[in-house]
Amino acid sequence: MRKIIVSSFLSLDGVMQAPGGPEEDSSDGFEFGGWTAPFFYEADAAAGEMMEQQLKPSELLLGRKTYDIFAAYWPQHGDFWPGVNEVRKYVMSKSGSHWQWNNSVFLNSVDELKKLKNTEGSDLQVHGSGDLVQTLLKHELVDELWLKIFPVTLGKGKRLFGEGTQPSSFTLTESLVVSNGVIFANYKKAGPVRTGTIGT
Repeated sequence: MRKIIVSSFLSLDGVMQAPGGPEEDSSDGFEFGGWTAPFFYEADAAAGEMMEQQLKPSELLLGRKTYDIFAAYWPQHGDFWPGVNEVRKYVMSKSGSHWQWNNSVFLNSVDELKKLKNTEGSDLQVHGSGDLVQTLLKHELVDELWLKIFPVTLGKGKRLFGEGTQPSSFTLTESLVVSNGVIFANYKKAGPVRTGTIGT
C-alpha cells in the first residue's frame, strides 16, 4: 500500500494559499501571494531542506489547479527540481486539463484514488492542492504531514485543515528549525485522539 504524504507551507494561522508567488492563487481577494519567498531568500537551510524532501523517492498526487500551475512552470525550470518532469503525476480532475505534461495520469473519483493507494508502488506526495487536501482529510487518506511553518500570520486565505478534517493523532518523526524561524515538522498518523485529565 502506498502512503499519501501532504507537503504543505503554512502560516502560523494555518493558511496555505499561494505561498509561491503573487499570481499563484488570488481567489477570494487573497493579496499575499508569495508570502514564503522572503524566508527562502534569507536562509539557505530552508531551501536545502525543501530540496531534500522533493528528492525523496515518490510520485506526485495533485489537484487540477496545482497541476496546471506546475505544468506551466516546471517543464522550463526542471533544474530546480530534478526529476519532476519525469516522475509520474496523478491528477484528481473530472474535467482534465489543457496541459500535456509528461507522465500524467488523471483520476476521476475518490474511489479511483483509493484503488491507487492500495496498489504497490512509490509514496504519493501532495503539494499545494488545497481542495484535494480537504478531500483526503475528509476520507482519512493522509498518512503523513510534512509541514513547513512560517513565522507570519495572514489573517485570511485557504487553510490546510478545513471543516472536513477528521479527528486523529500524529507522531513527530522529523523536525528542523532554521535561523529565520521556519519550522520543518514531519508527522505520521498515529491513531485516534486520546483524551485525559492533566495532573491525574
